[in-house]
Amino acid sequence: MKIICIAHNYPQARPEPPAGEAGNPVLFMKPDTALLRNNQPLYYPKLTQDLRCEVALVLRVCRLGRGVSERFAHRYYAEVGVGVDFTAGDVLRECRQKGLPWELCKAFDYSAPVSPELVALSALRDASDVRFSLELNGKTVQQGSSRSMVWGFNRLISYVSGYVILRMGDLIFTGSPSESVGVRIGDRLVAKLEEKSMLTVDIR
Repeated sequence: MKIICIAHNYPQARPEPPAGEAGNPVLFMKPDTALLRNNQPLYYPKLTQDLRCEVALVLRVCRLGRGVSERFAHRYYAEVGVGVDFTAGDVLRECRQKGLPWELCKAFDYSAPVSPELVALSALRDASDVRFSLELNGKTVQQGSSRSMVWGFNRLISYVSGYVILRMGDLIFTGSPSESVGVRIGDRLVAKLEEKSMLTVDIR
């Protein structure tokens, strides 16, 4: 199982305007050790003094796929959940300054909590307008909808599968709707899907 993350997939979260119609998704990977399951707490990592987070819709791949046409991409996922992408903000700034990859700031252990349950897209009110949000200590700090994505689910499946084989159980973090939010020890995060609480992460 691998965790594939998409960056800058919402207009308000992009550092600059899209690079025309030829622009492609920006992706990075997290190892399976980044997965945090079952609403377990996250212990503030010693590698950073600036822990930040972003909420994302998460697709679970349901079949083997390579070089998938966008036309048939809908066959490769059937469920959606929510996840939180944690980032070591100070390490990210250093990586950017030095032109280094993002693994050190993005791929550390337990940096990718995912909701214990995923929901069938067929059971949602509107599978083309999946709404989600993140609360920090009871206050909504991020909210978005799949309708606002720069690259939709099918485009992401097609693009990613052109570079790496998709396997059953792979998770795709489809991007955050706004800039990351800083967290501290003692904070509680609650990620919601269609107003339903799906994931809780306590920072310890």
